[in-house]
Amino acid sequence: MRVMVLGGTGFVGRHVAGALRARGHAVVIGTRHPRRALARLPAALRDCELRETHFESLTTRYVWQPLLVGVGAVVNAVGLLRERGSETFDRVHHMAPAALALACERLELRLIHVSALGLRRGSRSAFLRSKLAAERALAATCADYSIVRPSLLDGEGGFAAAWLRRVARWPIHFHPAQAAGRIAALHVGDLAEAIAVLCEARGKPQWREVELGGSTRRTMADYLEALRTAHDRRPALRVPLPMPLARVASHVCDLLHLSPFSYGTLELMRRDNLPRENLLPRLIGRAATPVGRDIAPRRPAYAFTAMPTGHETPVPPRPQ
Repeated sequence: MRVMVLGGTGFVGRHVAGALRARGHAVVIGTRHPRRALARLPAALRDCELRETHFESLTTRYVWQPLLVGVGAVVNAVGLLRERGSETFDRVHHMAPAALALACERLELRLIHVSALGLRRGSRSAFLRSKLAAERALAATCADYSIVRPSLLDGEGGFAAAWLRRVARWPIHFHPAQAAGRIAALHVGDLAEAIAVLCEARGKPQWREVELGGSTRRTMADYLEALRTAHDRRPALRVPLPMPLARVASHVCDLLHLSPFSYGTLELMRRDNLPRENLLPRLIGRAATPVGRDIAPRRPAYAFTAMPTGHETPVPPRPQ
């Protein structure tokens, strides 16, 4: 089968393209910058056909149809962490995927749409609202689609993954005080393998909504420490940030594009972001790849144990 991977030069897209190739499929890469694609793609994918795609302009099914000629399935792995000019959350996360779904319905193509866990009504984050709007738009069509909601991703080559690994090595870990939500961090290779399998699952409504995660549930603070143990067994000092300060920091990061930390991620961290039913083992036929090492329970800094001296005063039995 010939599969088009939108966002094929990105973190998720590159791994999905590789997984599809490993299963014998031909791959077409959709990217904003075909001339730069060769520098971002691994050597094994540099012979893929490249098609230029600008999501902010692809907001009707009519403009999508010429781009989808000759493919049997489409994987949408495009996402924005922050808006850039005409590349707004609404156009890239909502309007373009909605139009893509209509085009896939018209052309009878299989569509795999990569979304996110933790989307809820009433979210204050435009990032999260646009993701939820796209899911609703897909559900309103008759396309043969699967919505894939992965947990936090780990792996080589990811912006957020590399940033978290770097922060994990710091001797001090700052985290929002109310970031008690748990995650089930997932290796990007497992996600890619699951998406490749879903591309082949044509006409199976049981795969309409697919939630995926790793096998270990951790808070963000515990996850950072689990990553740290790969390099240093000494625990980091945890410093909780008051929520008003964490909120200001998230807006500063959004404004200056400093890190993957954003207002949307702060909102997600306050609640559990776990699969309701983790379908990963059913899709790939094995357990999830471990992410980070398990950490021993924390002990108090000082612990005293009473030792017998042989001179203890006997205690008479209590009257019955």
